[in-house]
Amino acid sequence: MKLSWLALVLGLLLGGAGWFGWKRPAAAVAAARRFPRSVPWGTGLMLLATVWFLYYVAQENIADFAAIKPHLMVAFGVIGIGACLFVKDYLGARGLAVLWLLLAKLMVDTGRPHLEDTSWVLVNQTLAYVLVVAGIWVTISPQRLRDWILWATATEARWRGTSLATLALGAGLVVLALTAYRGL
Repeated sequence: MKLSWLALVLGLLLGGAGWFGWKRPAAAVAAARRFPRSVPWGTGLMLLATVWFLYYVAQENIADFAAIKPHLMVAFGVIGIGACLFVKDYLGARGLAVLWLLLAKLMVDTGRPHLEDTSWVLVNQTLAYVLVVAGIWVTISPQRLRDWILWATATEARWRGTSLATLALGAGLVVLALTAYRGL
């Protein structure tokens, strides 16, 4: 994937989320508060993460694992589906955490070849490592996502500030995609 396209898509997603939070705060707050324990969202995100992870495992060419690769694929698939069936508490938070980790890998892998082209790639790489830390933290204790959301939604001013920051981050990524990352 091209770095410019990745930054553009991420920027538009973040910008859209920030815009929605700014324009419709009551609906956005209600949705955000329900998200960490949402089984439908969690199931969808966990299944998406499972498929994405299985894709990465299928692409792996380490000879030491070649003999057991089919068994690993089945085991990881069963674990992903099993998490959807048997680990319903904070499934939304868990699914999002795994997606953050996979997205961070994609961001680092996409940006790595262009580190010498422009130092602006470090914005992308830094955001990826923030996602890694957040993903690990929420994987270990998924109630932290609920706590972060409760903090951000405690007052309308705080929620609007969070939404504005999300919108600004998205806009910044779009600007990078159209300028510094253009052609990368």
